[in-house]
Amino acid sequence: MGEQLTRSDVQKIKEEIEYRKLVVRKKELEAVKEARAQGDLSENFEYKAAKQDKNRNESRIRYLEKMLKNARIVSDASRDDEVGINNTVEVYFEDDDETEVYRLVTSVRGNSLQGLISIESPLGKAIRGHKAGDRVKVKTNGENGYYVVIKRIDKTTDDSNDTLRKY
Repeated sequence: MGEQLTRSDVQKIKEEIEYRKLVVRKKELEAVKEARAQGDLSENFEYKAAKQDKNRNESRIRYLEKMLKNARIVSDASRDDEVGINNTVEVYFEDDDETEVYRLVTSVRGNSLQGLISIESPLGKAIRGHKAGDRVKVKTNGENGYYVVIKRIDKTTDDSNDTLRKY
């Protein structure tokens, strides 16, 4: 089973691949060529660093291409009254007596520090498809878990400023 991606995710990935192939690859190859021209490669730090940068770029291209090849396209559409992909959700954590606001996204955009929760995370899996007012158990380990209450759902859409996770 592959990564769950929206059509917007696929487009962003294709754009990054194209940029890396057409722009970054040329720049990295030129850096390797310049460093190689400096002479003795055994003690040439610039050459080693340039090769590492080039290899990192090629690795990222392969990673993204493999992700696209194995991806499963999911819809970001949801009913007006239920939690779906790209929706902003206010969640009350009963155990902590705290309320947090998150936006549900695919795992390639997930970043909990910025309030972007993946649909494949325990919290994301638990609240997806539920309605405001629902009390939901978030399973963390087998039957262990905690309860949250969905306070509010804002029908937000894909934010084109979201960045893709690195790895």
